[in-house]
Amino acid sequence: MNTFWLCFVPLFVAVDAVGVLPMFLSLTDGLDSKRLRTVIIQSVLTAATVAVVFVLAGPLLLRFMGITVPDFMLAGGLLLLAISLNTLLGEKRLQEVDVSSLGAVPIGIPLITGPAVLTTCILLANTHGKAVTTAAVLLNIAIAGLVFGFAGPITNRLGRTGSKAVSKVASMLLAAIAVMLMRKGLFAMLAAAH
Repeated sequence: MNTFWLCFVPLFVAVDAVGVLPMFLSLTDGLDSKRLRTVIIQSVLTAATVAVVFVLAGPLLLRFMGITVPDFMLAGGLLLLAISLNTLLGEKRLQEVDVSSLGAVPIGIPLITGPAVLTTCILLANTHGKAVTTAAVLLNIAIAGLVFGFAGPITNRLGRTGSKAVSKVASMLLAAIAVMLMRKGLFAMLAAAH
């Protein structure tokens, strides 16, 4: 059970459902409740499918390309750091989207399951195993779906400032996880060289 939480927490931070809530609200503004429910289901199914496929096939892809786990840890840590710094120091820009595929892109991919989630998944699967990582990512995606389902009351309670504050704290935690991954990857590379 402890291993599950070691997977769940970094993925919870990477998914950042409350942090992407303002973007979700902006994208779905004006949709009726039936259409909104369809968008949420579509986004959760898309995000879950991509995450699970990546957990299962990601290590094979790495081996095929000749990339070691320490290489991926270092690169993944740099990517997570860049993502977290972008969120901390800048604002995410939204492009025009097609309403019919809104749930799949951009909400499912990349808002729910983006680079941070995929990188974290492959690293956790290598460290803790595929089964527990899959369970943790699926639970986090389900939580994101619930957060989006209760978007109105959550935003009313937190307010726009509260939502941004939660997003910034999550980004700081993601940056710390990124530094930890880079440190572990670098130490593993140095150990393999000696």
